[in-house]
Amino acid sequence: MVRIAGVDLPKHKRIEIALTYIYGIGLYRSKLLLQKTHINPDTSVKDLDDNEITKIRNTLAEKYVIEGDLKRLESINIKRLMEINSYKGKRHRTGLPLRGQRTRTNARTRRGTKKTMAGKKKAPKK
Repeated sequence: MVRIAGVDLPKHKRIEIALTYIYGIGLYRSKLLLQKTHINPDTSVKDLDDNEITKIRNTLAEKYVIEGDLKRLESINIKRLMEINSYKGKRHRTGLPLRGQRTRTNARTRRGTKKTMAGKKKAPKK
């Protein structure tokens, strides 16, 4: 089991795909990282030796902001937008879409489902 940046990489996948399990690394960054470290992207994770794993870890630590640090940075940026009362900050605060999408329809994931009570009968009075 290979553990990089606090994430267990799947054993049977290619290293190029397995690196995308780390938050902040997509396929493009994964390919760049493997080019810098001179590792074949087609090798399986279980076939990596310790030397190659340490190369990947060192390069990630030096060049990229990933996992917890990246999540913390994102939350700080969102809090800053909310504090300065920008339009995007207000939308974050109210839980609405922030990039100009319509909200009359199609904003279900951001707004949540409707909570209508149509057809509910009241309890009879005694």
